[in-house]
Amino acid sequence: MKKISLVTLCLAAGILVTSCKKEANNDTAFDNRSTSAADYSASSLPVTTVSGDITANTTWDASHVWEISGVVTVRSGATLTINAGTFIKSTVNTAGVQNGVLVIAKGAKINAVGTATSPIVFTSRYLLDGNASTVGKPGDFGGVIILGNAKINVGDKLIEGLADDPKFHYGGTNDADNSGTLKYARIEYAGYVLAPNVEVNSLTLGGVGSGTVIDHIQASRGLDDGFEFFGGKVSPKYLISFANDDDQFDFDNGFTGSIQYAIAVADAYSTHSSSSGSSDSNGIESDNNAPAEDATFSLLPKTHPTLANFSVVGTSAATLSPAITAPGFKYGFRNRRGTEVAISNSLFTGYPSGIVFDADANATLSTLTNVSVHGFTAATAVLGTTGSFTSVGLLTSTAAAAPTWGMSQPFFNSGTLNFLASGTRGALTSGSGNWVASWTKFTF
Repeated sequence: MKKISLVTLCLAAGILVTSCKKEANNDTAFDNRSTSAADYSASSLPVTTVSGDITANTTWDASHVWEISGVVTVRSGATLTINAGTFIKSTVNTAGVQNGVLVIAKGAKINAVGTATSPIVFTSRYLLDGNASTVGKPGDFGGVIILGNAKINVGDKLIEGLADDPKFHYGGTNDADNSGTLKYARIEYAGYVLAPNVEVNSLTLGGVGSGTVIDHIQASRGLDDGFEFFGGKVSPKYLISFANDDDQFDFDNGFTGSIQYAIAVADAYSTHSSSSGSSDSNGIESDNNAPAEDATFSLLPKTHPTLANFSVVGTSAATLSPAITAPGFKYGFRNRRGTEVAISNSLFTGYPSGIVFDADANATLSTLTNVSVHGFTAATAVLGTTGSFTSVGLLTSTAAAAPTWGMSQPFFNSGTLNFLASGTRGALTSGSGNWVASWTKFTF
């Protein structure tokens, strides 16, 4: 049951965030524990169910809870406006049916602008049912997918997680493409598995252009990745990926955008994903192309994100008590299959390996500037003979206890969260402002 007495409310007046764990016993397995403090007050609002395609300009207001049945697609030429403070949920899952997936197709727009005090929330129906005995879990909501006409490196492509239909394809020639605005929003308990390794993420961006505005988004407790970028040049900021089951951030198919101010924080007792029979759960994962698309990983544009002020946090120690029984984590940042990257003013800690370039990654075209990296077994590595990355102001550690790199307390399973760090490194610094205040939620 959800017990408010076990939860300290988060971010009431600052950066402090308190994790929610059962205090009555040591059962901290994510899939066996209560994962919500309480139902949202919006559960008393009337519910309006939406299905099918949206072909004309439409507004969802905060006087209703909007329930998505199946895959709802905003078609080319239409704009979906979602007002601040609006809650969106999914209908009950049916075997073989993708429920609660919102798709903004190529040529369509989203205009979803929340505020710090009144964010837009996509969440589990069980947090909007007025029943204190029900709890949210990954997969209760489908996810949000935005598709655009920006460049990708495999031409036209079907977005991951959806059945093949022309309206679910993305990619084009306009890197400045505008798919609208998404601000101050949370996407909670998302995910749908269409087939092995083919899942809907919390927020998926396929071929999204730089004209699109995305900032202050939190993706939490999803079945797959928190944020996945398939090509495009969108350049969001102020992102939080929290306790998602696979990678917290994922880049593919020639993504060349810039991201500044981002937090990736893991729950040590998450169930994790399983790829090819073993865990492949990373803070950040970056690929140019999968082998089936391009055996030489040579297609252009190359995946080359520019990342600044990231705080990527795994676990405080390689072995925790109670022991981690899930397959576990892999890399703070894994680069492979032709990818390149530029990272600056960032912190990585609490993964078995910190920043790793596989032999097929373009490490020689990657740069690390003013970055602190920890790994329990390796901090930074190039796995092969392809050269090395360029680094300036790089700090590394392979300590048994993960360093905080100056953050006050960044580990979700170690008590009250506080990501504030001195200097210029990390997502929350003395110069960044407290951009996580009010609109975020870490009590699950």
